[in-house]
Amino acid sequence: MTLAEQSFEIDPEDRLRADLYNFLGLLLARPAGQMLLDQTAELSGDAGPIGEAINGLARVAKATKPKSAEREFNALFIGLGRGELLPYASYYLTGFLNEKPLAKLRSDMARLQMTRADNVFEPEDSMAALMEMMGGMIVGRFGRPADLEQQRMFFNNHIAPWATHFYTDLEAAKASVFYGSVGAVGREFMAIEKEAFRLTAG
Repeated sequence: MTLAEQSFEIDPEDRLRADLYNFLGLLLARPAGQMLLDQTAELSGDAGPIGEAINGLARVAKATKPKSAEREFNALFIGLGRGELLPYASYYLTGFLNEKPLAKLRSDMARLQMTRADNVFEPEDSMAALMEMMGGMIVGRFGRPADLEQQRMFFNNHIAPWATHFYTDLEAAKASVFYGSVGAVGREFMAIEKEAFRLTAG
């Protein structure tokens, strides 16, 4: 946790939302190692759809070894030439990488004082990066915590147009076992967020 985060009172429900965004970002950024698999295996959810998806992910994580998670990640996102999925907004929305959705995101990132880490070379409109950005906005990692309207605008502009499609593809991908369960959690979480933002729209 950064000093910026510590200086703000964050609603416990918002903290949980941010944690889930950050968790999805972490799972999609790189292959899950033993520590992350162990943490994932300890998760438990309630009887609702997202709770069931989290319980399913925990069960799969318990049976997944780091080597198989890495093989699966590589087949899905890296592959020979390219993986089974291209997890970028530009690709999902235009069919090409580095298109208008990325330019629009970079403009919003500059306005919100978000910068890409020096050791990251992939385009900023990856699902992993967007999940991390949204989690950071909620808890104030980029300054003050974003209010509901700022969160809604960012979500509607950069995540909502393609996230459900991506997570559904991830769930159904040929190479998906562990990451299929990640897709199920992401799909359910996006549905909850989309409806919550719709209900609170002014």
